[in-house]
Amino acid sequence: MLRATTLGRPLSNGRRQAICMALQLPRPLASRVLTRKKHLNALNTALFFPGHGVQRVGMASPWMDHFPHKTTQMLDEMDAILGFKLSHTILKGPNSELNRTENAQPAIMAVSVLILRILEEEFGFDTRSRVDVTLGHSLGEFTALVAAGYLQYADAIRLVRHRAEVMARCTQQMVERCGESFGMVALICEPDRIEDLLRTVQEFLGLATSRLEDTSRSIPPISHVMVANINSPNQIVLSGSIPKIKALLVQLRQFGGHDPRAVRLNSESPFHSPVMSPATEYMRDTLETIPVTFPALMPCVSNVSAQPFQSKEDLVQLLSRQCTATIRWWDSVRYLHQERGVRRWIGIGPGKVGRNLVGKEVGRVDVKGGGVWAVCNPREIEEMMEGLLKTESEAGSEE
Repeated sequence: MLRATTLGRPLSNGRRQAICMALQLPRPLASRVLTRKKHLNALNTALFFPGHGVQRVGMASPWMDHFPHKTTQMLDEMDAILGFKLSHTILKGPNSELNRTENAQPAIMAVSVLILRILEEEFGFDTRSRVDVTLGHSLGEFTALVAAGYLQYADAIRLVRHRAEVMARCTQQMVERCGESFGMVALICEPDRIEDLLRTVQEFLGLATSRLEDTSRSIPPISHVMVANINSPNQIVLSGSIPKIKALLVQLRQFGGHDPRAVRLNSESPFHSPVMSPATEYMRDTLETIPVTFPALMPCVSNVSAQPFQSKEDLVQLLSRQCTATIRWWDSVRYLHQERGVRRWIGIGPGKVGRNLVGKEVGRVDVKGGGVWAVCNPREIEEMMEGLLKTESEAGSEE
């Protein structure tokens, strides 16, 4: 079985030219492959992956159109591992079936790994030598661990599927117990207001000492709501009971001095909240039974600590806690940008990755894309490849 970290094998010029002509890529790319990187510390590169919510029917179809053999092989491999035809749902739907947590999560992971393998095996992208660190948003953390060599693909996708089944049961049981709908809501505000918004939300949830007026102190803390994600300088995500999240929004506007834009996310489960405690227990038990390689090919940043995993034990603990803990995505991005000097960011997976996930504050190299690239479909390979080659050529000439 091939691993996601398999080094890219150089193709014949004829094969590369055929691929580039099919994709209408510039002919020079047909004779240049991304197999080796010079030692350029100023161009540290992060590889990152999206999480739940980016799924859509047909997300593997562009890859099937241009790379039918590899895509079919990968989807067949996924079906064999999981023991059912998830590939049919990915390619044909319906949406209602794909959006089920237990289907959406392994589907997103499988398509992300598919794209990475196509880059490695069809374009000679050498993950080991070209990437310095990996990270993934929530579910994407599992893909990042596969790409960096900590987990085997088969183990990881089974883990994701069974974890998602546990999460779906947690949600169903909570809905039956409370009679309320559950899910996730993003709150978007001005960047200079995010820290105060977060503090105020935590006060209303009873998680911090109140600074609010006496009139608001008489309001009991809101239960069944947690801060699930801190995604960017202007976005946090709440997880839990939808009616209680709506009540929190009323309090924010009436007593907290905030009026954030609220966006319901494509999730019917309250991820990263105490509702998911059984999933944490499942993860802790299961991770003790599957192979975890440590150290692996490169560092991988934890969503919970916003730092690289420090040991196998650290990985097991933090990856288990991720089910109920706040995802510190923005802290992770900021750490890599400010402390590790990452200047090039490659987002791989379905949906809109790239600047939508890492923000406008990173990258900043003088190429198209600004040093942040998304590879969501074959048409986006050109910009990423050209950007990598150009930045390395320019950096090499400055040495």
